[in-house]
Amino acid sequence: MLSRLLTVSRRLLPFGRLLPSSCVLCGQTDREALCQSCRTRYFSIEPRRCLQCAMPIPTAAREVRCGDCLKHKPAFDATVVAGDYAAPADQLVLALKFGATLPLAPLLADMLREALGRYAERGLPLPTLMAAVPLGPGRLQERGFNQSLEIARPLARALDIRLEPQLLVRLRDTQAQATLPNDERKRNMRRAFVVPTTAMNHVRGAHIGVVDDVITTGETLNEIAETLKRFGARRVTNIVFARTVAR
Repeated sequence: MLSRLLTVSRRLLPFGRLLPSSCVLCGQTDREALCQSCRTRYFSIEPRRCLQCAMPIPTAAREVRCGDCLKHKPAFDATVVAGDYAAPADQLVLALKFGATLPLAPLLADMLREALGRYAERGLPLPTLMAAVPLGPGRLQERGFNQSLEIARPLARALDIRLEPQLLVRLRDTQAQATLPNDERKRNMRRAFVVPTTAMNHVRGAHIGVVDDVITTGETLNEIAETLKRFGARRVTNIVFARTVAR
């Protein structure tokens, strides 16, 4: 995995300097960071998904919720994703998140813009305000950037939606969700977020889009949605680059 991550990072170096580059996935020379062939192959086929959590439901009608969301209704209202968290698309997330390849953020944002366009074509509402999943202070100091905020900035500009970077505050550094079994993830995130006093007026009555890089169980995003609605948000839509399929 490390060698694949380094390969993606090397291919992105020219892209970061705004010079002619090669596709970050296949390596073919292209003016875009992701060539049209790879974009079509990995991101153009949109499976039918649960409207609420974006889990693929191959045999379902278009506007339905999966069994899990019907049984345990999440606090968030909808989830929009660009694709599944699977090879080779997962390398884009890894290169951004752990390889600090920040020039990837606008690319991920552009694919999310396309996904939101398909979502809007179905008559579903777009957010009026955007926020990113915040990192805890220790994690932010260690990494030096918030990958979700890096994606949210160009996405908000492209959609002309106001971005509020301080809409949410993470109160503590939680244990990495990926290291925990599913039944412990909810407890790990409990009361981890708050809306600061300066942002309360922005939240009340708003439809908020919450940007993140990957959704797995959805516990982090659910806790955020619960927090936002507790402070008066009308609707919360998750805007996430990739969906982990296996639960």
